[in-house]
Amino acid sequence: MRDKGRLPRSYMLWLAGILVSLAGNSVFYFALGWAASEHGGTVAGLTLSAITLPRVLLLLIGGAVSDRFSARRVLITGDAAMLVFSLILAAVAYHLGAPPLLLITAGIAVGVVDAFYLPASGAMPRRLVEKEQLPRALSLRQIGGQVVNMGGGPLGGVLVGLAGLAGAALVNAVTFALTLIVLVAVRPRHHVPPSGPSSLIKDAIDGVRVAFSHPVLRPGLCLTGAAAGLLLPVLPLLLPLLARQEQWGAGATGLMTGAQGVGMVAVTAVVVKRGPMGRPGLLSASALALAGLGVLALAPGVAVATTAALVIGVGNGMFSAHIAPLILTATPASHLSRVQAVLVLVQSLALLLMNNLLGTLADLEGPTVVTAACATMLVGVGLLGLASGPLRRDRTGLAPRADSVNAANA
Repeated sequence: MRDKGRLPRSYMLWLAGILVSLAGNSVFYFALGWAASEHGGTVAGLTLSAITLPRVLLLLIGGAVSDRFSARRVLITGDAAMLVFSLILAAVAYHLGAPPLLLITAGIAVGVVDAFYLPASGAMPRRLVEKEQLPRALSLRQIGGQVVNMGGGPLGGVLVGLAGLAGAALVNAVTFALTLIVLVAVRPRHHVPPSGPSSLIKDAIDGVRVAFSHPVLRPGLCLTGAAAGLLLPVLPLLLPLLARQEQWGAGATGLMTGAQGVGMVAVTAVVVKRGPMGRPGLLSASALALAGLGVLALAPGVAVATTAALVIGVGNGMFSAHIAPLILTATPASHLSRVQAVLVLVQSLALLLMNNLLGTLADLEGPTVVTAACATMLVGVGLLGLASGPLRRDRTGLAPRADSVNAANA
């Protein structure tokens, strides 16, 4: 009898390939940003925008393409394209260095491929594991991603110091090659029928329609957008501003950031080991409110702020570990990649808008006021999420209740 708790070997193999690719991307993004910074802030900003703009513009089309031609084919195509591009970039950078035009071109290439790759990658777990295994599968992916991201910056710094942009591009090419081998070897366990014949624009619009008309997906996406716009900017943007205002110092600020990471990883690890902690919609909304309370407690002093950062991490980890499998499971099989595209788009737009807005407001009103406003809105959004019956009652990843089983057997 197959162990229902054990994740399939095909998923673990795919996850290993994705994490290898993520490690290469982390190194490459650091190298790209570092090379761009040599030419000044304008070029650095243009390089980052060259990644973000095509990604945002093409995400919905990317999701439609993945649903029509299969996520696995899109991932294989994207890896092959980036393998070739990385090799060409390494050769050009070796001979020419890192002129602005080359950096911006590299950013555009990354953004275009990401627009197709991210929705396909987000949909793959549903094709590789059983629905009840999704919370553990996605939590394991989240932990792996956090570990890779923590090491990507330092590794990128060492590599750029030794071999520059050309070396980083070459390492990225190697990781794409390894991931490509994995994707060719992995076969989805669950067949998903392709979308019917229609234009890609109509398919993309239909993905948005399904996402925002579904009784669980709609509030789930709204919670995700609120988390991206009000929670994610707190530590990288508002915390340093608070620290300078309160004169905490870089060491204390780093300790708070670490405490948040500890809280997030601890909760995610529990979900990996034991599965979901309860009803995912109920916990996701409650987690946002909990994180909001943590944000509200950031200012009084170093000890209190460090504890508050730990609470933020617990809330963030609980939210991430439950909302992602909820959205993926609630999505109709015919729209998996398109809804993932909407999810990434909601997160990207919220983060892009709020990073700029919160930074400007912090200059005008001070970081304490803006942090308190974020906290209040997070708590409010969490309470609004609890008011949604379909979201609150959803039992994704949980064993069927005894009364439901008895009714089904009657």
